[in-house]
Amino acid sequence: MPLLLLGFRDELTDRPWQPPARHWPGSPLVGGRDLQAGGTWLAVHPGVPRVACILNARGQQAAPEDRRSRGELPLRAAADGSQALRQLHEDLGTLARYDPFFLICADLSAALMLSWDGQHAALENLGSATHVITNAGHTYPSVHQDDKAEHFGPKFAAYRPDADPAATIKDAWGDWLTLAGGDGLSDTDPAAVLVQHELPDGRVYGTTSVSLVALGARGLRYDFQPVPADPTTWYPVHLQARR
Repeated sequence: MPLLLLGFRDELTDRPWQPPARHWPGSPLVGGRDLQAGGTWLAVHPGVPRVACILNARGQQAAPEDRRSRGELPLRAAADGSQALRQLHEDLGTLARYDPFFLICADLSAALMLSWDGQHAALENLGSATHVITNAGHTYPSVHQDDKAEHFGPKFAAYRPDADPAATIKDAWGDWLTLAGGDGLSDTDPAAVLVQHELPDGRVYGTTSVSLVALGARGLRYDFQPVPADPTTWYPVHLQARR
């Protein structure tokens, strides 16, 4: 399985969502669904196979009267592939309707990331290596200091799971499950990947789910954890269309 992805969704904990499934009629895509805006944070196309996901970024926000949900973008990327990112890169008028983001699209041929800070767009090919992407950008490997990347990057790079689609979740992912569970760090640690903190208005912002995706010639596997840090809640996502 040459391509592995571990994704954490950080969001307001009271924002409603549905776990991964075929939520979009007529579409082969599988992903979690944000009930507020209808989009997703991560989607897979089992038939290709392909995965696309989005991270919020820092920068200039879109004008409120024109703003569109960034959750549309992983659906477009998962459906159309890297060409969707290349088309967006050249369409600043459309990009200006979205708040800043990092959009990643990967299949067995390549992994591409589109960055948008509200003013400038950039495309980056993610080569055959271990990469850590946070809302600060591409932080591993990088010359820029980042607590999460410094703690987790070398650990992910040191062990590559088999991710066999036929194996149990524990056997497929091995030590990556420990890392996905936070590696024992407190949520107040600057390096923590599982976060939770109360905002001034009383709402809580934190990690609301975790995803593990593997792509290979043998197929695709997608495992999901709806309760972060609780290893008993991991389960394999059903990828076949219902008959």
